[in-house]
Amino acid sequence: MKKPSSICLLFLIQLALLFNAQAQNNLPKLLLRTDDIGMNHSVNIAVKELAETGIPFSASIMFACPWYQEAVDILKKHPQVAVGIHLTLTAEWKHYRWGPVTGRTAVPSLVDSLGYFLPSVDAFLKSNYKLADIEAELTAQIERAIGTGLKITYMDPHMGIAMATPEIRTITERLAKKYNLGLSTYYEEDYKSMWGVPVQTKKKEFMEYVNNISGDDFHVVELHIAKSSPEMDALVDMNSSLMASDSGKPMASQHRQTELNMLLAPDFRNLNKKKFILVTYADVVKAKGIEGMKTAEED
Repeated sequence: MKKPSSICLLFLIQLALLFNAQAQNNLPKLLLRTDDIGMNHSVNIAVKELAETGIPFSASIMFACPWYQEAVDILKKHPQVAVGIHLTLTAEWKHYRWGPVTGRTAVPSLVDSLGYFLPSVDAFLKSNYKLADIEAELTAQIERAIGTGLKITYMDPHMGIAMATPEIRTITERLAKKYNLGLSTYYEEDYKSMWGVPVQTKKKEFMEYVNNISGDDFHVVELHIAKSSPEMDALVDMNSSLMASDSGKPMASQHRQTELNMLLAPDFRNLNKKKFILVTYADVVKAKGIEGMKTAEED
């Protein structure tokens, strides 16, 4: 029996690659969105470790926070990571607060007596905030982000504030169109947050979710990652009893290290291109455009 010629072998290889590509195109799309990047050094080191694996994901930076510059330096080295703006109007950690990019005197209705953002959604909504101050501050955060030289693709709201009322949401939507940025959750994503899942069951719930996604839509998992460290261990979330043990010990560090661990684990990473294809908001915005967003009025 004659051996196949080199031309025949090349054809068979190309055919196999084509079938493999078609099979992958039929897999569901999974988007990992890591929030609060730039919040502190522990979070930045975690995003660096995840980025160094080479997997594509989306990183939402808090440009109002002191450590955003380190996050910028890290992510400039990892172009497979889509960068977004985590629009920030609250500061929820005890003894670790931040304020507006515009400065406390420029947007006085958004800050407390010390010049910091308010600590919770409830406190914010009960305050005498002015829509003009909100627009000025969100614009300043966007301008700061663009000014870093990073390619900014999308925006999403820290603690939901930038979408909290129809009037505030209108401002956010207008700014997205003005700066040609996508909005997370505006592309009819199947959305899963890991934030409120107990540490003990976090990985199990995550793996069950990613193993069972299906369909033509794409799926977003919202994550908060950090390296457990003295810096992170000391942080107390003033809004959530879930982020503390029964004895009152802070647990945000454990939550975030657990979420980092499950993204780095081989049993998750080996699923890519078998169970799903990892995509980013850069991919989504490129494919669907800003005009492809579904606004609140269309819900």
